[in-house]
Amino acid sequence: MSTLNHKSSTRNLYNRTASEWIRGEPSSLSDFTARPFVLELCEPVAGLRVLDIGCGEGYCSRELRRRGAAQVHGIDLSQGMIAAASLQEAEDALGISYEVGCATDLKQFDNGEIDLVVAVFLFNYLTIAQTQECMAEVARILRPGGRFVFSVPHPSFPYMREAAYPFYFQVDGTGYFSKRDQQFPGRIWKRDGSWLNVQLIHKTLEDYFNALKNAGFNTMPILQELRVTPEHIAIDESFFNSLLDQPLHLAIQVSR
Repeated sequence: MSTLNHKSSTRNLYNRTASEWIRGEPSSLSDFTARPFVLELCEPVAGLRVLDIGCGEGYCSRELRRRGAAQVHGIDLSQGMIAAASLQEAEDALGISYEVGCATDLKQFDNGEIDLVVAVFLFNYLTIAQTQECMAEVARILRPGGRFVFSVPHPSFPYMREAAYPFYFQVDGTGYFSKRDQQFPGRIWKRDGSWLNVQLIHKTLEDYFNALKNAGFNTMPILQELRVTPEHIAIDESFFNSLLDQPLHLAIQVSR
């Protein structure tokens, strides 16, 4: 699939399903197993100018603003997602600005003007080349000492379990190295039994770290492998238990 078709596929998916992502509290699996840990990696956020790339309907943008960020700006490829984010801003004004935009071209931002860039499950929709382009733009707009925090599906996860409830990417057998840059469908469930359709353009750990290096990030990243915890089991054992001891997501923080 070409880069243009990847973009169109992603935009169409989220234009169709934007309303299904709107929530005021954690609902999907990764709202429990990923986003709280990503947000903790962003701390301290008080007083910072923050850019949320691939902001979706604004779930993390709103939380970062509530945690004291001075300015939060969200961009997303999907007009439907930005409309959903803007609707929630209209209903509960937090002073967040949203716009339809492209992660690989951040020309609306000057060099070194952002304190913190966040990208929560963005790169699973980008090719290796697009990931490189995005990370180079992030490095450009971050101030010296600024931080980049992002999460991705753990590259090993799709190859370690069958395509089943409550989270999967359907990668069609083996191919951790040979299937790089190929797009696969996935699904992640909410605790209410409904699900969200997601996508994965598979990349290896090496791909992510090479992209960071080539973009000019040369400090040691902080890496967390995110998983189901005992606290999750205590909340809802039937929902989380089948994923116990599985590497679900990666969260990475790197400084400029």
